[in-house]
Amino acid sequence: MKLIVFPENTCRRLAFYLAAEEWVAKTLPAADYFFTWKVRPTVIIGRNQDIWSEVNLAYCRDNAIDVCRRRSGGGCVYADDRNIMISYISPDTDVSTVFQRYTGMVSSQLRKMGFDATPSGRNDILIDGRKISGSAFYLLSDRSIVHSTMLYQTDLTNMLNAITPSRAKLESKKVKSVQSRIVTASEIRPSLGFEQFHSGLVNGLADSRYYLNANDIKEITKIEKKYYDSDWLLYGETGRRQNSQLHRIDRIGTVSIRPVVNEAGEILDISIVGDCFVIGDMNEVYRLLQGCRLDASSLTLRMADIDMGNYISNMTNNTFIELLTQS
Repeated sequence: MKLIVFPENTCRRLAFYLAAEEWVAKTLPAADYFFTWKVRPTVIIGRNQDIWSEVNLAYCRDNAIDVCRRRSGGGCVYADDRNIMISYISPDTDVSTVFQRYTGMVSSQLRKMGFDATPSGRNDILIDGRKISGSAFYLLSDRSIVHSTMLYQTDLTNMLNAITPSRAKLESKKVKSVQSRIVTASEIRPSLGFEQFHSGLVNGLADSRYYLNANDIKEITKIEKKYYDSDWLLYGETGRRQNSQLHRIDRIGTVSIRPVVNEAGEILDISIVGDCFVIGDMNEVYRLLQGCRLDASSLTLRMADIDMGNYISNMTNNTFIELLTQS
C-alpha cells in the first residue's frame, strides 16, 4: 500500500483527516492508499445516528471532548492521542472484498509484531476474543474508504462516559461493559512504546509513499469545512432531529426507517437513523420510491429490480419494507 505522508506532524481536528480521505479518493490515481492519524479526545458519530441518544453531549462539553460526524455508517467511536486511527482508500468497490483485504493486511502485520490478531466478522480485528480494532466503510467517487481505530491505549473513563450505547446493543452482544469487549496493545505488551508500535504498524504496511504538499493541504482544508456545518453535525443526512424508535436487528444493527408521505399516502422522502452500515448510494433508493404508495405490495413491486443488501449491509428487501411501513 502507498502511505500518504503529511508535511507536518501537527495534531489537527478529526474532520481534517476525514476530508483527507475524500481528497485522496477524488484526486489520486487508482491504487491502495493509507495513512494514520491521532487526535485530541473526540467522539466520532456515524452518519445516520441520533446524536442526542448516542452521545453524552454534556460530558463532552465539560471535558473538552470534540464531536464529529463521519460519512460512513456504524456506531459511535471515541478516539484520543493514545490510539491510532487508520484510513484506507481502495479502488475496489466490493465492500466484503475491501474489508477482507484490509483486516487481513492489518492482522498479518500485527502478528508480525507479536500480537495474536485475527479478523472477525466483517470489520473487526480481535486478540483473544477482544476487539483491538473496528472499522467503518463508505463509497465515494468509485472508491472505497475504510477508517478504523487501533487501540494502543485510551482513556477508558472518557470512552465509557462520552458515548451512551443503548441497553439493547449491549445486551445483544452479551456483555456487561465496554471494558469486557476491548483490549489495547499496551495491555498486552506494556514494554512496547507508542511510537514503536506506531512505526512498526506503518512501516510494515507501506510499500511506497506519496508526500502531500502545501497545495494539497489547502484543498483538503476546503473539504474539511463542510464537516463543521451544524445541520450535518446534529442531524446528518436526515436533515432534522428524529424521535423514532430504533429496532435492533441481527447482522444489521439498530435502525429506524421513517417515510415522509403526502395526503394520498405517497412517499415524498425517507430518512434513516441508526448504526447500520450504509454501503451504497441511498439516494438511488429514495429516488426510486418517491411517489410510491406506502404499502407492502406497492413497495415490493417498485423494489423488484433492486437488492437492498447492496445499499445497507445485510438488509433484505422484506426487512426494509417492514421497517418502512411500520414506522
